[in-house]
Amino acid sequence: MLASILVWFKLLMAGLILKPGREESLLRRHPWIFSGAVSEVVDTPEAGATVDVYSSHGDFLARAAYSPCSNIRARIWSWNQDEKIDASFFYHTIKQSMLLRETNKILFPETNAIRLVHGESDGLPGLVVDRYNDVIVVQLLTAGVEYWRDEIVEVLKEIPGTAAIYERSEADVRELEGLGPQKGLLWGCELEEHIIIVENGLSFLVDVRRGHKTGFYLDQRLNRLITRKLVSRRDVLDCFSYTGGFSLNSLLGGASSVVAVDSSSDALGTLLANLEYNQLTRDHLGILEGDVFQVLRQFRDQDKSFDLIILDPPKFAHTASMAERAARGYKDINLLAFKLLRSGGVLVTFSCSGGVSNDLFQKIVAGAALDAGVDARILTYLHQDADHPVALNFPEGAYLKGLVVSVMR
Repeated sequence: MLASILVWFKLLMAGLILKPGREESLLRRHPWIFSGAVSEVVDTPEAGATVDVYSSHGDFLARAAYSPCSNIRARIWSWNQDEKIDASFFYHTIKQSMLLRETNKILFPETNAIRLVHGESDGLPGLVVDRYNDVIVVQLLTAGVEYWRDEIVEVLKEIPGTAAIYERSEADVRELEGLGPQKGLLWGCELEEHIIIVENGLSFLVDVRRGHKTGFYLDQRLNRLITRKLVSRRDVLDCFSYTGGFSLNSLLGGASSVVAVDSSSDALGTLLANLEYNQLTRDHLGILEGDVFQVLRQFRDQDKSFDLIILDPPKFAHTASMAERAARGYKDINLLAFKLLRSGGVLVTFSCSGGVSNDLFQKIVAGAALDAGVDARILTYLHQDADHPVALNFPEGAYLKGLVVSVMR
């Protein structure tokens, strides 16, 4: 009780007092504070407001954004008690994030599309900033960045060469934060229907207003290039093909044939437009609109087979609590893919579900191989590209998991 009273005297602003022993994760610099760790809330901070966080003994731990509706009750802005969270903080932190990309741009060459801010891993929980040529697309996904939205947009306006800023804050996590979806032009000129981006010698038409995520899967840039090097003279099946990132790379890599499967006719239409824009022939490309799970079963029943299969499904598990259900979906599609692969074939398989760990994903794929009766070996592990860094104190940032698996029968 005495320690709690002392904390109240120390607090000059709204704050949180943690339960005894619940400060350990913060001492390891993990940026999340769960509701179950909070003993007391001092004052009545509004959603997104900055709060000081203290241990049960009265020690200052961090400065954080408060989120009263979320199970993640606060997200850390700074570990420095002398640092103010204001417009200057966001200016310097965003600029530092951009400098990291500029300094290490050799890791992702030949592109005009890049992630500039990657949430917690760049010290800005809930903020995603992607650049597509001269258009900035922003996601404000937590109460903290929503609270500072005007200041953040002012910083983004100053990025050289920016013609427009567009918001795509529609992810489910906003609902968990007590926020509704937000979408639309925040600043600058009206957008063309498509923005042209360049990646590893290919061009893609990106619809940032209606496309998945912020318009394109920038995190798969390196993995698309790796796949391009694997496909020569192979029959390729590209599942969840979206607008053709892997399909076009497969054609450019000399695949004998490519079958692209997606449930969206709009995405497949853009795939064809991308094919034409890059002056690639359709002679070796087949397109199939449909549910991937059903299509894989149809192919199995028709005794179809392929030399290389790409599985890049959408997120099946948003949280760890959904992992068991997601595991069934991942096992199902990987099992079907193994059955469709010829001996000596290759499976390139991914999970972007944060609730599915690397170990769990490998176990799921291993179980699928066992049930399919194939002898499978991991040739390499794949992950998100370098503009999606992972802070060492935030392993949850490593959300994209991929395996390249060789199959023998």
